[in-house]
Amino acid sequence: MPVSGVLCSGSINYDIVVRPVEAPQWGTTTFVDTIDFLVGGNGANTSLALATLGIPTRLAGAIGCDEPARFLLETLLDAGVDTCGVEPCQEPTSTTIVMINCEGNRKFLNRPGSSGIAFAHPVDFDERLLAGMAHFHMASLFILPRLRHSAPETLRRARAAGLATSLDTTWDPLGQWMDALAPCLPLLDYLFMNEDEARMATGSADPAAAAHEVLRRGVRTAVMKLGSQGCAIFTGSEEIHIPAFEVECVDTTGAGDCFVAGFLSALMRGGSLEEAGRMGNAAGALAVRQVGAVTGVRGLEETLAWMTQARIRP
Repeated sequence: MPVSGVLCSGSINYDIVVRPVEAPQWGTTTFVDTIDFLVGGNGANTSLALATLGIPTRLAGAIGCDEPARFLLETLLDAGVDTCGVEPCQEPTSTTIVMINCEGNRKFLNRPGSSGIAFAHPVDFDERLLAGMAHFHMASLFILPRLRHSAPETLRRARAAGLATSLDTTWDPLGQWMDALAPCLPLLDYLFMNEDEARMATGSADPAAAAHEVLRRGVRTAVMKLGSQGCAIFTGSEEIHIPAFEVECVDTTGAGDCFVAGFLSALMRGGSLEEAGRMGNAAGALAVRQVGAVTGVRGLEETLAWMTQARIRP
């Protein structure tokens, strides 16, 4: 039976990844091991990981009319992502310098460019975007300034078009958090947050308490990304904790996006919430083993084979 697809919206970014960078000193030269040019941005990362896992995927977003845009489109298309929803604009393509230290932690230097004007208006779910899709995922809310205002209506339209909905909050550099997020919550089947995002949005450092707060505000299922502790999934009647796989961390960039892709890929194949959480953990674990947001993600069969022999973190 054909698998239905995911329509993903979010940031599309050109990443320049530099590793290792510890404490830069101005006026000096430092030799590094890696300078890579990669696909980045929450929307592009999640779409690329979904397509790698074999899920029909369509991406909506904005890019410039420049060489980074050509590189991004070519890479996404080669991976199987349908880019018919990616709109060109006159701003330069959003670009980030990703500096990674020896522990895998990172610092981003971002020029918003096209991300600054993306989604000024709610998404129009026409047949071009809807064909073959069953789920709409908003891969970033706070990174795209205009999406803060258009997101609730976009989610309403997605629901009206018959799509299930999900949202990954990401970090809010403006500190608006629940003010911007609250109108979206009753329109979401799944909400993804990491511990820091959940604490900032709800005021609670306890993931369970944070999850119950967003459930109270209308979310159907709250998925908490807990890093080295795996994930926790909350509904009105269930609480599921799934431990992480034990891996050596090289680069945490994009791990959350890959977790979401793994989670959604299992759901699209009819998997349970527990199976979705385990697949999310696997995709995130594979991602952090290599430099780059999605470089470490593998196809479905290879991922399933890896899961059978990988160690579970105690």
